[in-house]
Amino acid sequence: MPRIVIENLYNRTIDSEKSSGKVIELIHENGIDWMHACGKKGRCTSCKMIVVSGMENLSPPNDRELFFRNQGRLKVNERLCCQAELPAGELHIRVAEINKFPHLAYSD
Repeated sequence: MPRIVIENLYNRTIDSEKSSGKVIELIHENGIDWMHACGKKGRCTSCKMIVVSGMENLSPPNDRELFFRNQGRLKVNERLCCQAELPAGELHIRVAEINKFPHLAYSD
C-alpha cells in the first residue's frame, strides 16, 4: 500500500488503498490541492515535488521528466507528480516554494 507524507503540509499523510497510481492522483483523491498548470500532461513543472526520501519507491523518470532535468528545470531530488508513479512503499515529499498555493497554510 502506497504512503505519501507531505512534510511541509504539517506532515499530512496519505495511505492509499490503490496498488499503484501517479502521485498527483493519490494526492488529489485525498482532497489535497496540488498545482498542475498543464492538466497533468507533463508539459510544465508546476506539479514538481521535492523528494525528501523514498525516491527508490517511485517509477523511473520518464522522457518528460528527463527532458526537464536536461533543461535544468528539475533537480536530481525533484520529480513531476503527474508523471511519477508510486506502486508501493513510503514517499516523503515537500511542496516547492514556487508551487505553493496562497490559500493553503504550509509548515516549515
